[in-house]
Amino acid sequence: MRNNKIDKTLRNVEYYNFQNTLDKLYEKSLKGTTFKNLMELILDERNIRLAYRNIKNNHGSHTPGVDGKTMDDISSLNVDDLIKIVKDKLRNYKPKKIRRVFIPKANGKKRPLGIPCVIDKIIQQCVLQVLEPICEAKFHKKSNGFRPNRSSETAMAQCQSIIHQSKCYYVVDIDIKGFFDNIDHGKLLKQMWTLGIKDKTLLKIISIMLKAEILGEGIPIKGTPQGGIISPLLSNIVLNELDWWISNQWETIKTRREFPKYYGKNGNYSTNKNSCLRNTTKLKECYIVRYADDFKIFCKSYKHAEKLERATKMWLNERLKLEASEEKTKIVNLKKDYSEFLGFKMKVRKKIKGKNKYQYVVKCHISDKNLKRIAKELKIIIKEIQNPKDELDERRSINLYNTKVIGIHNYYKIANQISKNMNKISFRIYRLTKAKLNNRLKRTINNFKDGYIKSVYGKSKQMRFVNEMPLVPIGYVQHKIPKQLNSKVNKYTDEGRKLSHKNLECIREEVLKYVINNPVKNKSTRFNDNVLSRYTGQLGKCYVTGKELNFNIECIYKNPKAKDLDGYKNILIIDKDIKDTILSKDFNFTKAKELKKKSIDKINQIRRNYNLLEI
Repeated sequence: MRNNKIDKTLRNVEYYNFQNTLDKLYEKSLKGTTFKNLMELILDERNIRLAYRNIKNNHGSHTPGVDGKTMDDISSLNVDDLIKIVKDKLRNYKPKKIRRVFIPKANGKKRPLGIPCVIDKIIQQCVLQVLEPICEAKFHKKSNGFRPNRSSETAMAQCQSIIHQSKCYYVVDIDIKGFFDNIDHGKLLKQMWTLGIKDKTLLKIISIMLKAEILGEGIPIKGTPQGGIISPLLSNIVLNELDWWISNQWETIKTRREFPKYYGKNGNYSTNKNSCLRNTTKLKECYIVRYADDFKIFCKSYKHAEKLERATKMWLNERLKLEASEEKTKIVNLKKDYSEFLGFKMKVRKKIKGKNKYQYVVKCHISDKNLKRIAKELKIIIKEIQNPKDELDERRSINLYNTKVIGIHNYYKIANQISKNMNKISFRIYRLTKAKLNNRLKRTINNFKDGYIKSVYGKSKQMRFVNEMPLVPIGYVQHKIPKQLNSKVNKYTDEGRKLSHKNLECIREEVLKYVINNPVKNKSTRFNDNVLSRYTGQLGKCYVTGKELNFNIECIYKNPKAKDLDGYKNILIIDKDIKDTILSKDFNFTKAKELKKKSIDKINQIRRNYNLLEI
């Protein structure tokens, strides 16, 4: 089933014609090939321009490093200058100091983030783009954090599948003390070498990245800074060894006999291997599900869970030089207690299936601390709506409230007890809303403008309006069954991409290559990047005539006096032959009359912006 949400990184790779290169890296990595010349790909102009595009609109791209510069400063450079800066810096790489920032955590503590300078971010992105396909071929399928097509939903779906199908009701919860701050640099580089990444120049650059000085703290001897673009990939490399060690105890253990695979409707396969192992061996059944440094191990019995807990602690300490927290590490019997994971809490309960027949099913809630946090945050926003500075501030607060509620629903609706959880806080939130906004709160309005809110929440009797703006009801939410990832979905294969992403079928590849390889001279990197977006956004057709463009492409501004001059909305792609018709003072009336009325209207709009006479 195709995912309707567009994967922007996939689209960006298509723009720069780099997908085939990444696919080959993935294919070679699957076959166990070693990679000794990766720097050539990292320094490829397409890879550098792709790196800029992938991070230019990230929230973090506007956070300055120690030099005070953001992505806006880089965007003003022309393409050739940006490529030269990145190449020169990578040839003798010395990163600037990392800025330390502390952000609040849900438990009241603060999380330390390391913010690199903007050029170092682009370099990290260049390295990430080349390393990701190599590592993806080697990563375990039960690793879900910071990976393409995986999320907290796939992690929760895997947990529930293990509980229901394998009947593993004992969970080993292990918390790693300060994981990101305690990663051993030497061990990480050895793990990368084992994965086939044997380019010594690249490994040296990564080593330098890890040892980049933190402002006010000095040079770190271990750990990888949270906030760095490449840090999530490196953390997955570190714990990939753990995934496979647990998995090889049971799930992927090698056997003399091969078991046939049976593919289900969801694209995932199953075998009768597990039932054969249960009946013919004394192996202990266990499964791991991991999201970043947060992981769970599911077992059949408490005795086995105890052994596995001790073994895992020892393994982490001896192999990865990481320590498990004694306070937070525990074994949970899901029949009696809840186990928390990714903001949810899970337990199993009996479900009667018939006379003397029952089965255990998962009962999934929002965790208690997250439910309290949600109520607290919404109350604060309601108070902001109560006392706005002006009408604009009121609209901002209402939009913030709606965004918050929709985000909560979208993340937590995979909990099958979501309605009960939301009902716990919805009455208190509604009572507070009524008390604070009583005279301004209305049940209905004449014109309900917001299309998304109307389609999803419009039928709710809990819907209220403030100054004709909707307030999304926190209690109106429907449970969604979490779905496991289709095993055939893959960012680095043609077949896998077709299941999640629609290719640029309407764009001629040779013309797209021409646009990429011929940036407009003396224009900024941002301008040329948006030209590419505009060309594909116009489906390779002229903005004015609607006819397909070949190599006769011209880029113009819609309005030469616009504030955001190089922005996407202010750039138009037109046919060279009609440029004179559009912008010349002595335009060709005969040629203009050949155009359709819609085209003439567009020309007149542009000419007004240029203070020229209309046709």
